[in-house]
Amino acid sequence: MTDITYTIVEHDGGWAYKLGDVFSETFPTHEAALKTAQRVASEQQLTDENDTGIVYEDAKGRWHEELSAGDDRPTTHVVDKA
Repeated sequence: MTDITYTIVEHDGGWAYKLGDVFSETFPTHEAALKTAQRVASEQQLTDENDTGIVYEDAKGRWHEELSAGDDRPTTHVVDKA
C-alpha cells in the first residue's frame, strides 16, 4: 500500500499544500490550504469498482500513462508545519 503525505507550506505569497516537490495552487489563507489538503487526502482514499487511467509527468519532463485498480488506494496524511 502506498503512503502519501500532503504538507501545508507558505508558497508564492500565500499558502499551498505540497506532495513531494509539487505544489498545489496558492491559497490566500492557511485555513483554505489546510481544508483543501484534507479534502484531497480523503478523496484519495475512496475506492471504486472500476480501474482508473492515470497520466502524470515525472521529474525529467516525461509523461507516463498507467492503469490503477479501483481498490488500490493509498494511505494519506496531512502535515501542517505552520
